[in-house]
Amino acid sequence: MMSSHRFGLAGLALVFAAPVFAAPPGRPSKQYAIEQFLATTSISGASFSADEKRILFSSNKTGIINVYSVAVTGGEPVALTSSTTDTTVAVSYFPKDDRFLYTRDKAGDEKNHLFVRERDGSEKDLTPGENLKAIFAGWTHDGDAFYLQTNERDSRFFDLYRYDTNGYARKLFYKNEAGYDVGDVSDDGRWVALAKLRTTADSDISLWNAATNETKLISKHEGVANYSPEAFDPASKALYYTTNDGSEFSRVKRYDLATGKHEEVERADWDVSFTYFSHNGRYRVTGVNEDGRTVLRIHDAKTDRLVPVPKLPAGEISSVRISRSETKLAFQLNGDRAPNNLYVFEFGGKAPVRLTDTLSKDIDPEDLVEAQVVRFPSFDGMAIPNIFYKPHQASAQAKAPALVWVHGGPGGQTRRSYGASIQFLVNHGYVVLGINNRGSSGYGKTFFIADDKKHGHEPLSDCVAGRKYLQGLPYVDPDRIGILGGSYGGYMTLAALTLQPDEFAVGIDLFGISNWVRTLESIPKWWESQREALYQEIGDPVKDREMLLAVSPLFHADRIKKPLMVLQGANDPRVIKPESDDIVAAARKNGVAVEYIVFSDEGHGFTKKKNQIEGWKAILEFLDKHLKGAIATPAKAA
Repeated sequence: MMSSHRFGLAGLALVFAAPVFAAPPGRPSKQYAIEQFLATTSISGASFSADEKRILFSSNKTGIINVYSVAVTGGEPVALTSSTTDTTVAVSYFPKDDRFLYTRDKAGDEKNHLFVRERDGSEKDLTPGENLKAIFAGWTHDGDAFYLQTNERDSRFFDLYRYDTNGYARKLFYKNEAGYDVGDVSDDGRWVALAKLRTTADSDISLWNAATNETKLISKHEGVANYSPEAFDPASKALYYTTNDGSEFSRVKRYDLATGKHEEVERADWDVSFTYFSHNGRYRVTGVNEDGRTVLRIHDAKTDRLVPVPKLPAGEISSVRISRSETKLAFQLNGDRAPNNLYVFEFGGKAPVRLTDTLSKDIDPEDLVEAQVVRFPSFDGMAIPNIFYKPHQASAQAKAPALVWVHGGPGGQTRRSYGASIQFLVNHGYVVLGINNRGSSGYGKTFFIADDKKHGHEPLSDCVAGRKYLQGLPYVDPDRIGILGGSYGGYMTLAALTLQPDEFAVGIDLFGISNWVRTLESIPKWWESQREALYQEIGDPVKDREMLLAVSPLFHADRIKKPLMVLQGANDPRVIKPESDDIVAAARKNGVAVEYIVFSDEGHGFTKKKNQIEGWKAILEFLDKHLKGAIATPAKAA
């Protein structure tokens, strides 16, 4: 439902014009089945082995996410785990041998445990027990121990434990009784950086001293500002953090642990979303969220000059890791028409080596489309940024149906990156507008907080303005525009069909909120540190009950008049199944077309290929029947 880390931007030079596309006009496009799109392999993560000859990552090649490794020289990846039921995600190789860590939950319940695969191939759960969640928190500098967070003592809060790598003896390192989010641990083991959310747009940093057991606030400020701890330097002399205090953009600053002095380090014209050091501090790596795509900066930590690296294909960079020897860089890169692939680069070398080939062999990337960043003015003149996809076959002579695609959050962001589901719909002739309505991350503090306690109102009006923008494009059928989204985007879909029932021709809701009061009362226990911030963002289920009921689609379901499709995971801990059950039952009373699919082995988001195939095949059939093929009732004129 919500990300705990949000960032933003404003002040763009705006052009309100129809987009220009690089694809040849009228190019024939072969259409592919969802099975062909999902034959593409999804991968994530990167961790070097102790000898730096292999990289650990996650892959859903078999249909279930498991752990794999691949040689840095290339070759066929090797499966290291073989779960046939539960998502198993790679965490890290051990620094001195071939053991590795990974996490696994049960059927999407998000109660991840941390496991180790021993040298002999046996598996050990390092966090046994029921109703707990574990989060890996990093290695000590010498590699003889690692840190791990669990909420086993108090389901609301995550304590920090230190585990020895030999024998796995552990001790409680930091007892979290005040609801902090635990950040980085200094290499000397003296300091722990802690974050405290006040609201989703206002947060603080404190430092806990392991020697004195004292906690000190280091981010005193006035007004609304986010402070996020990023990394201690390897010498344990300073904490690097990001903040947008005094500006629209997040930038990098440094806090000197000895003197208490704050210093400016790095800024950009967009949000700096992360910064960290390589193992011995030779490099500092920064990511900038530049208009929906991450731009990587690698600094020589001594001179602060940028390190030259070969020019990469345009795309979204993720899972950036520098080896402990600081000679190699691993990362994942995807583009609009190219899914994530794993690369390795040797500093001083000529070009990175691609280690994976994940796009389905059935698909010609020329049949896919490049995304474009477009903006339009909303009802009040606010500029709304979007990621836009135009099918090859759409033209003024062959007008296409369209979808407003709403991200999760509410503080998420639709970004420029490969998405099999979007490309699938575009390939089948649907224009897709991936909207970043007000409240989205990545576009500045002012834009980010513009939705606070306004859900169901201004952000929904942005989506309606998105429909009007689509109606103005010469290749879009103005009467065949629907809305689709997951989680918060699912809420927006339901809100559109209930609070603005004449605007969209159909709605597709993936695990979306229908009753804000119930959702806010039933959030997972381990979200306690975010509870008050959620209330500030969305509303307090007690104090703001009437306001929340007024914008909860369930209580206006009698207004649904357009076809609705709902998909839900039975084990979703964030948006529980009754949220979907109830809206479906209420909508069916209206006599409108309602389709409902529940996946018994999924949670918040669908990770198994068999379920993704079933779900997206059903979505396309629903759209083809009720949006593309139906005799549409004319929507309201722009």
